[in-house]
Amino acid sequence: MSALRIVRLANFVAPASGGLRTALRELGKGYLAAGHHPVLVVPGERASDQETEQGRVITVPGPLLPGTGGYRVLTDRRRVAALLADLAPDRLEVSDRTTLRWTGKWARRARVPAVMVSHETADGVLRTWGLSEAAARRAADALNTRTAHTYARVVCTTGFAEREFLRIGARNVVRAPLGVDLVARRPALRDARVRARYAREDGTLLVMCSRLSVEKRPGTALDALEALRRRGRRAVLVVAGDGPLRSRLEQRARERRLPVEFLGHVADRALLGALQASADVCLAPGPAETFGFAALEAMACGTPVVVSASSALPEVIGSAGAVAADHGEAFADAVELTCGRPERERRAAARARAECFGWDTAVTAFLAAHDATALTPVRRDVTEGVA
Repeated sequence: MSALRIVRLANFVAPASGGLRTALRELGKGYLAAGHHPVLVVPGERASDQETEQGRVITVPGPLLPGTGGYRVLTDRRRVAALLADLAPDRLEVSDRTTLRWTGKWARRARVPAVMVSHETADGVLRTWGLSEAAARRAADALNTRTAHTYARVVCTTGFAEREFLRIGARNVVRAPLGVDLVARRPALRDARVRARYAREDGTLLVMCSRLSVEKRPGTALDALEALRRRGRRAVLVVAGDGPLRSRLEQRARERRLPVEFLGHVADRALLGALQASADVCLAPGPAETFGFAALEAMACGTPVVVSASSALPEVIGSAGAVAADHGEAFADAVELTCGRPERERRAAARARAECFGWDTAVTAFLAAHDATALTPVRRDVTEGVA
């Protein structure tokens, strides 16, 4: 097989976005290291075309989506179609099942094998926006049926994400996990000074790294903190992330006199890693998560996580944390349970579980979804000697 030009399209990517941006970057780096030619097309404020560590990145001007806290979308179909024709991809990879679904039909006409990557469950997102379970399921099934028919393959990162496609009888679904940087995220990032900045020595430091939007349910973390404080635990919460709900959450914390520190978007990845490694427990309350980068990063740092039972994260974390129903009291119970385990034991279990999710494994699986292989044998995940 010769080198492939893998053109990737994504919407809902912003300078302060987290999981999707990380996935795009790391997969691009992996494709490049494997000897292929990745090209990423994303919306932005102004046009640009750059060679980067993840390959070529083309930014196409796209409008802001109101109420999303900075997300932009590719709305000019004619411009994007012309760009695709000019790029002449060997493979197409699309990370948006709604506004970019038309590209699947473009790929079929151009005889380009195309995959759609499912980064969230449709019914899960619809439920977080207030639809009943039955209505969300009907709408999701209709959407997913059209998606599955449009693309050659649908890539799901977990069994949780895969189930809604299997439910409609889709036969073109493949599994490919995502990963975590096991070198940049490691237990040695634990920093006593960072911890002391936020929590007392006898206190419990909780951290939530999340976009502050409806589908992430960040208010559950505040409810859990309130429950823990009511029980007498000296817990504090640090929130790394921004979004449309931030001001409302800050007001709630003030009104309830909760010790919450809102850091906003943390661009310094070393600082974010130190924060994740220095926490006692990280919280991931999003009920529609299909993978959970922040939770996996925390585990790579040796920090256990408490996750929503409604999400894919119980499948990801295994026994390296605890699972809770989607309300504050249940999350507080899970924090208590986690903190009741010996610290060395719980931190070792978290790191060990994270080591099951290296990016080399993810890149190999995504290339297989494209019927491709690595032309250059590269192993980027180095864990030996990492404390």
